[in-house]
Amino acid sequence: TRSTLDNRSTYPQIIYLAEVFQATGKERYRRAAERGLDYILREQHSSGGWRGSDVDAITYNDDVMLGVMQLLRTIELSPPRFAWLDDARRQKLSAALQRAIDVTLKCQIRVDGVKTAWCQQHSHKTYAPVAARRYELPAICPVESAGIVQFLMEYDAPSAEMREAIESAVRWIEAVKIEGLRVKEIETAPIRFEHHTATRDRVVVADATAPPLWARYYEIETNRPFFCNRDGKKVYSLAEVHIERRTGYAWYSTAPQALLKEHYPTWMAGKQAR
Repeated sequence: TRSTLDNRSTYPQIIYLAEVFQATGKERYRRAAERGLDYILREQHSSGGWRGSDVDAITYNDDVMLGVMQLLRTIELSPPRFAWLDDARRQKLSAALQRAIDVTLKCQIRVDGVKTAWCQQHSHKTYAPVAARRYELPAICPVESAGIVQFLMEYDAPSAEMREAIESAVRWIEAVKIEGLRVKEIETAPIRFEHHTATRDRVVVADATAPPLWARYYEIETNRPFFCNRDGKKVYSLAEVHIERRTGYAWYSTAPQALLKEHYPTWMAGKQAR
């Protein structure tokens, strides 16, 4: 058994322990939160990244990197619930956050010299996109990328490199949105798989009124959406994915729409006002 940051683990518990200490004043909660923060410092790779549980790589999937970075950013802003934290740890955590931002900027994928967005995982050594599980191939990934952009936009005075990363990623996310399609769920007889029971199947249908969609994965050189089975073979339609993976993995998302329609325009308006 080992600790992990994967699937939004550890950093929410640190926040909870800090809040309990603030409410109760009991030292055991402060010590537990400190141990969690020390774990985060200890687990940061020399690249500046944190790994998930599936592969030893800089991991944006399942909020590994962003969850930790958001926690460290919160601490840097000195909210009351972390007022007890000693200066030595604060300095170490602030330095860890800067290393994480630096490596995130290095990981942004370039295609023919043009910055696009990010993969779910990147190499500690080369910063290149890498695979994780067999059905998680190197790709440009809009959902994780939208989260990264959202984080970078939280800075009141982002560096020129951060601004360039934000604007180029938004352009790419806008360029690859899929219109006129909807993912429809249809009832099926229950099928029990190792990790879930499927009671509904998923099909892609034409719908001119549907909100924009984004595929989970886009080919790096072509921007073509793709999918994958557990055998590691790439396919180009949801119908070609085995029902186990088709119903057990999020292949499409509408989440980046909030970035394009709400958060980015607000950020741009604030940027122009400064």
